[in-house]
Amino acid sequence: MIEPGSKLVMVGDSITDCGRAHPVGEAPRGGLGNGYVALVDAHLQALHPDWRIRVVNVGTSGNTVADVAQRWEGEVMALQPDYVSLMIGVNDVWRQFDMPLVVERHVGIDEYRDTLRRLVATTKPRVREMFLLSPFYLEPNRSDPMRKVVDAYIEAMRDVAASERVPFVDVQAEFDDLLTHVNTWALAPDRVHPYLNGHLVIARAFLTAIGAL
Repeated sequence: MIEPGSKLVMVGDSITDCGRAHPVGEAPRGGLGNGYVALVDAHLQALHPDWRIRVVNVGTSGNTVADVAQRWEGEVMALQPDYVSLMIGVNDVWRQFDMPLVVERHVGIDEYRDTLRRLVATTKPRVREMFLLSPFYLEPNRSDPMRKVVDAYIEAMRDVAASERVPFVDVQAEFDDLLTHVNTWALAPDRVHPYLNGHLVIARAFLTAIGAL
């Protein structure tokens, strides 16, 4: 799925950022942060060194898909990636719950879907592949109000991936399997920002998608 000698740029919000170096996060010396991006890179460097994959982290804490779209050309495509991964959506939902009156920070599902589709459609011809990683919410009760909205946004991303013919990585499904065995508090303090065990779940799902596991 991923060709040797390639550059992989990983984009997202705080879950991707995870303390990475700015303006561009790159190994060594902790430049990739302490989350799933660093785990992806560690796996590739340790188990597939002959692939010579260069991993770059440009996740930015607090981003919605609208924020990502604003910086896409200058901070993502300017790096001339061969592959791009994008995990985005939880802030698009969360701001509707933690800032219900600050409507200018909200990203409705139609805007989310349309912006995501535009990003994929304009990026696909310029890279070898683009990967969409679903947002997630570490709440097993699917009737929970925020979990229900996150699920709707996941389906919007799934629809975009199918219509634009790009790989879709269902991170929420991976966590749902794990949550049949452990409590959500074992994975994250706030059901959004995972501990290292949760980041390993994300990294494993992505590595499987690119054929590295």
